[in-house]
Amino acid sequence: MKIQLDYGRTGLLVDLPDDRVVGPLAIREAPPLDDPAGAIEQCLKQPISSPPLAELARGRRDACIAICDITRPVPNELILKPMLRTLEAAGIPRERILILIATGLHRPNEGAELVEMVGEEIASNYRIENHFGKRAEEHTYLGTTAAGVPAWIDSRYVNADLKITTGLIEPHLMAGYSGGRKVICPGLAALETVKVWHGPRFLEHPLADCGITTGNPVHEENTRIAKMAGCDFIVNACLDGARRVTWAGAGDMVAAWEAGVRFVETVVRVGVPEPLDIVVTTAAGHPLDTTWYQAVKGLLGALPIVKQGGTIVLAASLSEGLGSPEFVRLLTENPDLDEFKRRIMGSDYFVMDQWQLEEFAKVVARCKVKVVTDGVPAERLKLCHVEAAPTVERAVADSLAEYGPAARVAVIPKGPYVLPFVGV
Repeated sequence: MKIQLDYGRTGLLVDLPDDRVVGPLAIREAPPLDDPAGAIEQCLKQPISSPPLAELARGRRDACIAICDITRPVPNELILKPMLRTLEAAGIPRERILILIATGLHRPNEGAELVEMVGEEIASNYRIENHFGKRAEEHTYLGTTAAGVPAWIDSRYVNADLKITTGLIEPHLMAGYSGGRKVICPGLAALETVKVWHGPRFLEHPLADCGITTGNPVHEENTRIAKMAGCDFIVNACLDGARRVTWAGAGDMVAAWEAGVRFVETVVRVGVPEPLDIVVTTAAGHPLDTTWYQAVKGLLGALPIVKQGGTIVLAASLSEGLGSPEFVRLLTENPDLDEFKRRIMGSDYFVMDQWQLEEFAKVVARCKVKVVTDGVPAERLKLCHVEAAPTVERAVADSLAEYGPAARVAVIPKGPYVLPFVGV
């Protein structure tokens, strides 16, 4: 069976034994919008639980629009064009509109990358700046939540007269679903906020997981922080497997996002009858699979359907390597993941990005991981507690030989965009 996996910019065609494959597991069919630009324009005029954007914008001295960084394939240009027209028509001068890239703790997006994100016209004619989560002085302290998280949010956003966020709603490994409140926290949050909110006290909770919002402390806490910062209007979208817009919604930060989540839940959840010995998955291709830090999301997405002691085979380009210098340091300092877990449970050890290694530790506690990539040498991959494989076919063949003739393979070509579960 030939299956196209999302991998880098080009994809990866693999050939697996027909009689052993379950799936491919894919997002359910949802018709793409016939006129996505028109649909977004209409959302601005008829939002959910909110006045129209033009009405909100009238009389405002300035506006800040927060957008996701390059690691999220948001249709930014499609969303921003009608939004910017609306703001200017409502009387906010172009020079008083800031597009703020919600990088969280990721690197900034500039040059050709910025053009790729928003299009040449917007990149050339509007003020676009990056958030820098490690620059404490660029954030405003909004108070500490009842759960003990200090809320430090980018001052450019906090001080704006009109606050707008955009984003993509999809399954998220910790917060249940992305989008909505998440563009503010962690997107515009300082390291001092993220280190507590992404700490073991929240991430080790059993409900801090993909597809769960009720009772999920990660989701609940960043919603609180986003409300402290304020948000006048959101525009969120959902995409299909070809990254076409299947849903668009705008309006109140909570109500509009929840409407999008209800839509996503109807298309991303895919059941299998029982756990499987082997799961082949991806990190959904470019731009999500450029680093090992991001690719971990593909593993977490597959975890619910792999047997204890089974194997996940991950195909990811890793074209930018392992991740940030802090993440590489974390991998280097922690050859023993059990010891790493003990260290982070204490109060005297913290390295930025440790939360992703904490999440990865949940994977290897359950199963083995084999990685197929062109971006990182096999010797370097040893830092990641995984086994390098030359091809997906070889990794699957070796695993089938290990688990025997009854073993079956689930394939998830689009990785974390799909939310697999055991049950039908």
